[in-house]
Amino acid sequence: MAERDVALGPLRPDEAERCAELETVLFAGDSPWPASSFAAERHTRFFAARDGERLVGYAGIGLLGNSFFPESEVLTIGVDPAYQGGGVGYALLRTLLDVADRHGGPVFLEVRTDNDPARTLYERNGFEIVGVRKNYYRPSGADAYTMKREPVAKEDAR
Repeated sequence: MAERDVALGPLRPDEAERCAELETVLFAGDSPWPASSFAAERHTRFFAARDGERLVGYAGIGLLGNSFFPESEVLTIGVDPAYQGGGVGYALLRTLLDVADRHGGPVFLEVRTDNDPARTLYERNGFEIVGVRKNYYRPSGADAYTMKREPVAKEDAR
């Protein structure tokens, strides 16, 4: 599915169950998030990709630190398997990075070491591997790369 067919916007509370449903498909072996995990809080923002009214992707970012030492963390990105490879994940990531760039500071994330499509997407958007977390994902015990994207000057942020 092409990116142009999907609209992005803030995640609505009534879409949390659909996010949890996709989590069970996308991350079945690694403790999928329950619907309650998709509630926006003071320092978190969640976004949705919709094809019409149907949620086909979601993403979340944590805005951390303070005004002197800000940083952000990509918490999650998930795309319905039927929409993967069509630019939805890229569009969601760019939305998160726009928010992070306005917040300031570096951006961090963890990604399974065997998730080459996601790792490649992150590398194409300025992330570099800075470490490995052994047995990070539970219950599978899969390892994760910790990745970092250096800060973008606030005046360069959209």
